[in-house]
Amino acid sequence: MAGSSHGHTPAAWTGVTIAFIGFAVAGAFMVMAEPIGFWAGMAIVALGGVVGGIMRAMGLGMPTDTHPVHQVAATREPAGAES
Repeated sequence: MAGSSHGHTPAAWTGVTIAFIGFAVAGAFMVMAEPIGFWAGMAIVALGGVVGGIMRAMGLGMPTDTHPVHQVAATREPAGAES
């Protein structure tokens, strides 16, 4: 996976960073026993997914037709097709 550039796009980095901040916020408020803060952190996590999806739709993600993994899968022969 490391050689396929999986997730190395602005959309992926931004979405994961926002989600990470949300998990940190939710975790801190869970330890402090504050349910409102916990749910606010979970909302931030969801916001990370939404922002990443919007950025991908805007063209800041990796297109699937140029992704190396999809190109390799398309050129392989089906299993059992040996002559």
